[in-house]
Amino acid sequence: MLSRCIAADPRDFAVQHWGRRPLLSRSGALPRDFADLLSPAAVDELIAERGVRAPFIRMAKAGQLLARDCYLGPAGFGAEMPDQVDSAGVLAQFAAGSTIVLQGLHRLWPPVIDFVRGMVDDLGHPVQANAYVTPRGSRGFDPHYDVHDVFVLQVSGQKRWIVHEPVHHDPLPSEPWTDHREAIEARAAEDPIIDAVLSAGDALYLPRGWLHSAEALDATSIHLTIGVSAVTGLDVIRAVVDSLASVDDLRRSLPMGIDLTDRDEMVATASKVMAELVDVLRDHGTELSEGAAGRLSRRHADRTRPVAVRPLATLDAIDEVSFGTFRWRHGLIAVVEEHGGRVELRLPDRTIRFPAYCAPAVRALHSGSAAAAASLPGLDTADATVLLRRLLREAVVVPDRSSQG
Repeated sequence: MLSRCIAADPRDFAVQHWGRRPLLSRSGALPRDFADLLSPAAVDELIAERGVRAPFIRMAKAGQLLARDCYLGPAGFGAEMPDQVDSAGVLAQFAAGSTIVLQGLHRLWPPVIDFVRGMVDDLGHPVQANAYVTPRGSRGFDPHYDVHDVFVLQVSGQKRWIVHEPVHHDPLPSEPWTDHREAIEARAAEDPIIDAVLSAGDALYLPRGWLHSAEALDATSIHLTIGVSAVTGLDVIRAVVDSLASVDDLRRSLPMGIDLTDRDEMVATASKVMAELVDVLRDHGTELSEGAAGRLSRRHADRTRPVAVRPLATLDAIDEVSFGTFRWRHGLIAVVEEHGGRVELRLPDRTIRFPAYCAPAVRALHSGSAAAAASLPGLDTADATVLLRRLLREAVVVPDRSSQG
């Protein structure tokens, strides 16, 4: 999916642009446009027929979010929840120049769900997708920066993008642009790095921290913003620190009578603890690295989510395992290990155990290969059927849709 967003070799992009510099990619250099991901008709369908609720929709004008009661309300008998889209309210605000923001489309709209899953595979970092629908001649937000990388994919219409150098490099989620308003205003008055009009099929990559603003031109503009929450060295360090909770010496209380207001005393205490930390890292580095790796994997699993299962189709598949083909649930993180005559399948939220003779079959499925009961290695058809039924019920494997129809 990454190759759809950049007019560059992915290896060159990784070295020259990822987290470093913007990249403007024109439609003529990209393999295809983005009409399959979203369209004006799809936006209307989401607003008018799909029961979108806040916070999956926002509206903004001239840099300010609108009050929700301008475009939300209950939807009549049987759907009285007050946070649903009022399509007439959306129309009124949109006609008056407000931008529609459809948030979390990677949870709502099937083409975007599949696209975002592919971007996670390509980038290795959590990804989300929002859509911005801006009426002609309007802008949604003032110059600002995001605390995540973005790929801007122009779906329809045109939008002028103005991009400036960062005032705060590589901002963390806890460091929003509002902390640097004056510096941003001053930088926005300087000559931009990019001043370009994006037309349908064009794309723009912006690393976190780069200042940007955008304005629709003479027609309604629709673009997708693919946001990437980059995992940083600090995230790794925090995972290591969390693992240090298993070290007895570091859990002990500091001495009684310590003066936390005395700067010199606290500097000396911090230096002593840091020296102890160096010793712990030297003596227990492998153990701490393994603990940090587990925490990072669980965090990634929480933030990326495997593909959703289809409950009814899964139950049907359980009843007809002998006739189906199955594969690992895409995006489900797991570790396969063998202990004490058992094979363990360690998932983010639980561990499932099987007899050791199931190990070749479990590993084959974990590798991503599609398999039928009759083709799983190391098992006869009867045992393979029992294994597949258990893995289907546990939402570990799913029916292989590519083999259907």
